[in-house]
Amino acid sequence: MLKAVLWDVDGTLAETERDGHLVAFNQAFEELALPWRWSQARYGELLHVSGGRERLAHDLQSQPSAPRDSAERAALVERIHRLKNELYARIVVTGALPLRGGVAELLQECRQAKLQIGIATTTSEANVAALLGAQLGADWRATFDVVVCAEQAPRKKPDPQVYQYALRALHRAGHEVLAIEDAPAGVAAARAAGIAVLVVRSLYFPDGAVDDAIAVGSSLARTEGWQPPAQDRPDSRIHLRQLLDWHRRWWDARANHRGSVSR
Repeated sequence: MLKAVLWDVDGTLAETERDGHLVAFNQAFEELALPWRWSQARYGELLHVSGGRERLAHDLQSQPSAPRDSAERAALVERIHRLKNELYARIVVTGALPLRGGVAELLQECRQAKLQIGIATTTSEANVAALLGAQLGADWRATFDVVVCAEQAPRKKPDPQVYQYALRALHRAGHEVLAIEDAPAGVAAARAAGIAVLVVRSLYFPDGAVDDAIAVGSSLARTEGWQPPAQDRPDSRIHLRQLLDWHRRWWDARANHRGSVSR
């Protein structure tokens, strides 16, 4: 039975990548008088490297004007990334990156149903605080039973560390928890921790095969287009009762499969 819901942040709670992180990276390059600018397409490619600092380091390896000395390059990465986070915070504090459709309503339903709610992300705590402080208010932490960020789980997704940490903090087994993710690395991380996953496709991960999810759709704000199909009327959003149904059916199917194999 479902007891807790864990949320990814970037791309899942809010579409932060294109209008937040990408903008902040390019502003940091400009403020530091560096010659690089990332296009939307290039940033999309870099998102296959988990972690902002890590994708920056990855890109600088191929930049001819970046320092050749590894220590100098690492120091530059830290300088850029620190400034980028400051600039990102300035963007989100304006409210320019709203929660995705249906997110606030589903959070409220989970709280009313006394399900545990958590954040499971490998972005920095400062980035999470900036976003959720702007969208949920200064007491945003009161919404969540656990908040796991890069500081607690430095190994990036698809490593399951962030989800394993969250399970321990909540005192839950994997089958009692649902993860909500948008990207393949996040799906892999949750599944490696034994957690079922709901996939809400995002701007940078709009398609592609998704293995082993309880359901896949484009928005929590509507029921159209979900696979398996959602049961509510087409003009409705995804409700907690739908998550409970998908979660139960997914685990029942796995139990039936194991039973048939054992026979």
